Amino acid sequence: MLADTQPTETMDVDREFSHDVADPSTLTSRIIQSESIQREDRDNDSDDEMEHETKNEPIDQPTFQKLTSQAARGGKAEYRRIRCPAHRYTPLRENWEQLLTPLVEYLKLQVRFNTRTRSVEMKTSKHTLDASSLQKGADFISAFMLGFEPQDAVALLRLDDLFIESFKVTDVKILRGDHLSRAIGRVAGQDGKTRFAIENATRTRIVIADSRIHLLGSYGNIRLARNAICDLILGAPPGKVYNNMRNVAKRMNERY
Repeated sequence: MLADTQPTETMDVDREFSHDVADPSTLTSRIIQSESIQREDRDNDSDDEMEHETKNEPIDQPTFQKLTSQAARGGKAEYRRIRCPAHRYTPLRENWEQLLTPLVEYLKLQVRFNTRTRSVEMKTSKHTLDASSLQKGADFISAFMLGFEPQDAVALLRLDDLFIESFKVTDVKILRGDHLSRAIGRVAGQDGKTRFAIENATRTRIVIADSRIHLLGSYGNIRLARNAICDLILGAPPGKVYNNMRNVAKRMNERY
């Protein structure tokens, strides 16, 4: 008996909200309002527009010049220091000009190599415009220290959606002795064949330094390459991985 005597006003409200079905193709906001609230908001907006039309007074907006990186920090310079491993000292000396050019000409940083501490030191100057230039330069040098070529590492300066991910073979599976050596050999392949196949299929760059593996690329591409490398470490046959890489390359070509 109680169910039959409910007030009709609530039924009208439910009927009013039943029309408002969220259409993702037309709605730009996730706030769904009833028709009565929308009508009230439209009336308020029309009243505000009429008030603005009656004034007709131009509004001057202030314009501010872009601050340099040094001015944003109150005139103080920022520093970064990247240690150079012993096995990267000779490549750093041979590729110093290629590393120095984008840092000085593009990022407007001051760079030097400290022979006493064997580290690359960078700092901002009054010519440094972007506040993120110092961090980009540090990532660029750090990528080279991990083993990437300068022409691959320089992509970190030009693109904002590139990342570097590092992990050890023993993080995937605990291996020792010859088992660890065979797992690293499966990832590299004969003459680097497997590594090149994964790089070309996933559009990434891979560095295998002893039991450490470094990946350079976008987030989604790194995930694809990491899955293939983990399968090889766990003992999957290379033929199966090659087949998966062909399917991945085909999907990526269709996407782009």
